[in-house]
Amino acid sequence: MKILILCTGNSCRSQMAHGFLQSFDKNIQVYSAGTHPAEKVNPLAVKTMAEVGIDISKHIPTNVTAYLSDTWDYVITVCGSANETCPAFEGNVGKRLHIGFDDPSEVIGTTDFIRSEFERVRNEIKNEFAKFYITEIKKQELPKCACNR
Repeated sequence: MKILILCTGNSCRSQMAHGFLQSFDKNIQVYSAGTHPAEKVNPLAVKTMAEVGIDISKHIPTNVTAYLSDTWDYVITVCGSANETCPAFEGNVGKRLHIGFDDPSEVIGTTDFIRSEFERVRNEIKNEFAKFYITEIKKQELPKCACNR
């Protein structure tokens, strides 16, 4: 199973989703990329993920062009609002999905408010990707029923 999580900057939401999905199952290959990758992963994303025991500190934002010739079981976009430019992936893909989230790196306010938004989005990403994992990945591993033979 090979999954690409795609966003614009590849510095926050896609990195958190990458971390969670990889933590659910070490046997799946998870990658993340952006159409306009940032220089580094957002430090608040790293800190917020570390709080739940997932280390994304060594992740590096990657340009999606590095993966265009690869074959993917899933490509999942995570851009949130309709005003954002959510990239389209033109490579060889089994299934394309969109699981959108607000961008906490765009939040303006007090330090506490910004931190709370990172935590809120992190928790939404965890919940939505857990659902994806259970309904899409695990269902493929279930044995076929021999009930009607």
